[in-house]
Amino acid sequence: HAFFCLLLCVPWGSSCPPSCQCTERAGAKAVLCSARHLEEIPKDIPRDAVFLKLDANSITRIPSNAFRHLSHLEELDLSRNAIEKIDRAAFKGVAAGLRTLDLSSNRIRSIPKEALLALNAKLRLANNPWHCECALQEVLWEARLDPDSVQDITCHTAPREEYVGKPLLQVLDAGVNFCSVRQRTTDVAMFITMFGWFAMVIVYVICYVRHNQEDTCRHVDYLKSLPGTQGHAE
Repeated sequence: HAFFCLLLCVPWGSSCPPSCQCTERAGAKAVLCSARHLEEIPKDIPRDAVFLKLDANSITRIPSNAFRHLSHLEELDLSRNAIEKIDRAAFKGVAAGLRTLDLSSNRIRSIPKEALLALNAKLRLANNPWHCECALQEVLWEARLDPDSVQDITCHTAPREEYVGKPLLQVLDAGVNFCSVRQRTTDVAMFITMFGWFAMVIVYVICYVRHNQEDTCRHVDYLKSLPGTQGHAE
């Protein structure tokens, strides 16, 4: 009876994943899963975790609602993984309380701005193979980036070769606006589409007029060929 009573008294949220170590820091739970050869985020992280370290693993993706049950989470370290994809709702449920988020030294080329702009956390995004584009520019302008690492957000690829290898902040300081480039591209596409529709209408009108002219000529020729019409003409 004492054993079952002990099981009932232990809160389910305090269990620790077998691949991690759970400790207390000033009364706050820290879950340490660094360098444990993890390929995905553990499912059984304690609900009362405040600090979560998942760095130096082989995690490739952060799916939607990955941390939704961790309402007390304040610090999240995902650095030095192999992350390539981050879903739009990856940090849903922890956006309000999260204070720091480390995504540095991964394989992230692009990220949905919705995934980060909802956060109040200080972000570390350095040392990723970023593709410099409008979404990344908006993150740089609107998100809370760690000032010590912002210079290490470098353009691995970009619309123009001259930007490759340069810090994104330096490119933007030179007057480049990736969002306006995308807007111009959209405007050109809309212009080409409208021109195509206009050309189709013109061709239709020309064909319609010619068709009516041919019908009119055939009708006139038919009337001329009638006997009454010939006699009248004589």
